[in-house]
Amino acid sequence: MTEQDEHPAGPDLPLAGYTVAVTAARRKEELGALLDRRGARVLYAPAIRIVPLSDDTELVAATRRVLAAPVDLVVATTGVGFRGWLEAADAWDLPLVAHLSGSRVLARGPKARGAIRGGGLVDAWSPESESSAEVLEHLLSGAEGPLEGRRIAVQLHGDPLPDLVSGLRAAGADVLTVPVYRWVLPEDVAPVGRLVAAIIARSVDAVTFTSAPAAASLLHVAGELGQREALVAAFGDRVLAVAVGTVTGGPLEAAGIPYTYPERSRLGALAREVVARLPARDPVLQVGAHTLQVRGHAAVVDGELVELAPGSLAVLRELARRPGHVVPRPELVAALPGGGDGHAVEMAVTRLRAALGAPLVETVVKRGYRLAV
Repeated sequence: MTEQDEHPAGPDLPLAGYTVAVTAARRKEELGALLDRRGARVLYAPAIRIVPLSDDTELVAATRRVLAAPVDLVVATTGVGFRGWLEAADAWDLPLVAHLSGSRVLARGPKARGAIRGGGLVDAWSPESESSAEVLEHLLSGAEGPLEGRRIAVQLHGDPLPDLVSGLRAAGADVLTVPVYRWVLPEDVAPVGRLVAAIIARSVDAVTFTSAPAAASLLHVAGELGQREALVAAFGDRVLAVAVGTVTGGPLEAAGIPYTYPERSRLGALAREVVARLPARDPVLQVGAHTLQVRGHAAVVDGELVELAPGSLAVLRELARRPGHVVPRPELVAALPGGGDGHAVEMAVTRLRAALGAPLVETVVKRGYRLAV
C-alpha cells in the first residue's frame, strides 16, 4: 500500500469507502456533513424543491376560510410550515393568531410544537411517533371530543395528507386544508437522473430520504427514463434505502423497495442508521494473518482503507463473495466493468496485489484466482 492510498477506516470513520446519496432539498448540507464526518463520499441529488406559497392566492384563500368561523382544532404538521403560515398571515394583516387562540392546537412533532409556542399559541397534544397516522388515531378515538360538525384546520407540508384528511371528513368533520408550501420536481432533474443511473450501476451504496415526496420523485424520474424496474431491482440487491421514518418510506414500500429507518425521525438518527447498516452487511474476512473487508469503492485491509481502481475492485468483490474458492477467469472477465478479456483480468489482479500490499490473492494455475483464506 502506498502512502497516498492508505487511510484509516476505524470507528471514527465507519463509512469510509462508501458512497451515500442525499435526496433532501431542505437541510441537505446538514445531513451531508453528518455523513461526511463519518467518512462517506456524499452524492447530492435533491429530488424535490420547495415552492413557498406566502404570496400565493391559494394560501390567502385558505387562510380566509379558516378565519370565516371559529376553528375547533388545528393540526400543525411541520415547524417551518406552521411558522411560515403565521408569518404570511401577519404580513397580510390577517388576525390568524388571535383567531386560533381559542382552538385546540395539535403538533405532529417537536418542531411543530416549537413553532406553535413561538407564534404565541399553546400546543395541546403531540404524538410519540411524530406521524400523521397517530394524529388521526388520536382524533378518531374521541380524545378531543366528537368530530361530527367540528371545524378542523390542517396545515399541509407539501403532501396533501389524503389519509388524515379523508379520515377526518369520513368522521363528519369540516376539514380546512392549508397548503403553506408544496414540493415539486427540481428545475434541473439531471442530477436525479444521474442518481438513478448510479443506483442501477450499484456505484452508490445507500440512498437517504427525508420526505415521502423525494422518494416519490426519484421513482417518477426513473419511470420517465424507463428505468423504474431496474431501480427497484438495484434497491433489492446491493443499494440500501434509508428513510427518516415510515411516513417517508411510504412510496418506497408501495414500490416494493425494502428500506430501513431509525427509531427517531431525526437527521442524526438517520446518519447513525446508515452507520449501523452499511458496514454490517460487508463481512470482515480473515485472510491469512490479515483482515479484509470489501466496501463500496474501496477495501479495508488490517483497518486501513485502500482505494482501488474499478477493475481491481470488481475482481476483489467476486473473490470475496466466495472466500477460499477458486473463481474461474471467465467469471472474473464477466465481472469487469465494461467487459474485457483474460489479459484484462491479469492486469486487474496485478494492480490489485500492488494496491493491497499483502499476499491476499492466490493464482491457481489454469483455473483462476482465490482469496488465500
